[in-house]
Amino acid sequence: MLCWVDMLRSHYNWCLGDRLTQFNQQYIQGNYCDIRTKAEACPITCFVSKNGASGEPWKEDKKGVLKNPRRNAGDIQITSLPILKSARPWYAGIDSTVLQQNVKRLDTAYKNFFVGVACPKGIGRGFPSFKNRSNFSSFSYAMGVKTKGSKIYLPKLGWMRYHNSRPIPNGYVVKAATIRKRQDGWYVSVRIEDKSIPILVAKPLSEVKSVIGCDLGITKLVHLSDNFQFDNPRFSTNKKVRRILKIRQRRVSRKVKGSKNRKKAAAKVGMFHKRISDKRTAYQWSVANKIVSRKVDAVAVEDLNIS
Repeated sequence: MLCWVDMLRSHYNWCLGDRLTQFNQQYIQGNYCDIRTKAEACPITCFVSKNGASGEPWKEDKKGVLKNPRRNAGDIQITSLPILKSARPWYAGIDSTVLQQNVKRLDTAYKNFFVGVACPKGIGRGFPSFKNRSNFSSFSYAMGVKTKGSKIYLPKLGWMRYHNSRPIPNGYVVKAATIRKRQDGWYVSVRIEDKSIPILVAKPLSEVKSVIGCDLGITKLVHLSDNFQFDNPRFSTNKKVRRILKIRQRRVSRKVKGSKNRKKAAAKVGMFHKRISDKRTAYQWSVANKIVSRKVDAVAVEDLNIS
């Protein structure tokens, strides 16, 4: 799985670089291969594709006839995956849906950026960036995942034991799964579906009789309109945590760079950050559960762009 993450990160960065180069060729350099010398672009000097990604932009039917419409950048990169596997056979060891989801992950990053640019409030994500080992640690399956008791089957990886923290109810079908590397091991997040369960429809405003409002605070985490307040434990900034974090980070800085002892000390810092994150997440879910458990028809929150 570590091998897969490394290869998928390289594939993601290559796809992003390919799109950036094509965009530069299409909208900045135009018909020139070099703007300074104004040399005309031709297949000998550079690629001249205008599709946002290098590859075949047209789809062929069974008779070999080209079809409209043209493929977008994501479809071009997905259809070029067999070429990648033949050129670099080690990518054939990765499940095909995992490679496809890796390209779709880049598509989602592009979509989030352009939606934010078009939004009048400017709420959105930044432009997709190249990934390194610290911010690329997961991959997703689109099909083929099965569970049986305390074992899970992952295509191309096989059956393996896992801690079944939340058993899948009867009647549900596994639709997808995401494998993520964290400081203390590997985690799997399974998405399930049961089509017999009706889709929840929100109440119309005419039927809403009671409302509770939530105001985010600083000294207190949440203020409710019925004068109830939730404390802010400050899991990452209280005196004890800041002292422990200072000591552990100092131990990392004193170790020789590149040594195994430095990696061990850094792992302890990572585990401490994970523990803080888990406490914060658990507390937020607890607060959310208490808010929605109130006997009201609607919950109102502030429309704030906060982290």
